[in-house]
Amino acid sequence: MAETMRSKERDFTVTRTLDAPVERVWRAWTTAEDVRRWWGPRGFTAPVAEMDVREGGRSLVAMRAPEGPLLYNTWTYRNIVPRERFEFITHFCDAEGRTVDPVALGLPAELSRGVRSLVTLRALAGGRTELRVTEYGYTSEEVMALSRQGLEECLDKMADLVAGS
Repeated sequence: MAETMRSKERDFTVTRTLDAPVERVWRAWTTAEDVRRWWGPRGFTAPVAEMDVREGGRSLVAMRAPEGPLLYNTWTYRNIVPRERFEFITHFCDAEGRTVDPVALGLPAELSRGVRSLVTLRALAGGRTELRVTEYGYTSEEVMALSRQGLEECLDKMADLVAGS
């Protein structure tokens, strides 16, 4: 059964070369001030970022579409190698961090209840960084495409934030 389920799941990877050293890109992922500046697709704001980046730690982040409600997520961390890689599981939640079924928020039923992400950072010549983000376990091509587009836009904002640091 698990193998059958896995065969229906889809993953994707987004890679960026950022004009900033690894330390600066790490801070962009791990500090509340920075996460509030890049989290969410174009046009979205991120008024909440409570960061607890440690194995077993959990961050609470929220984004808001223009004229829209806050959408909260938790990021629960595992397998952290500072300034090199980390994994986290994203869940939709309420303002207190309690997990919520995405359907209860008006989101598509095909949306995974928990998405695993792997973030890797690699130092490049000239003080630049290769950032690679892989998201695992989508069961719908449409939802995966929307998630990928959102991540691409978030990482565009991050690239602008860290450029030349």
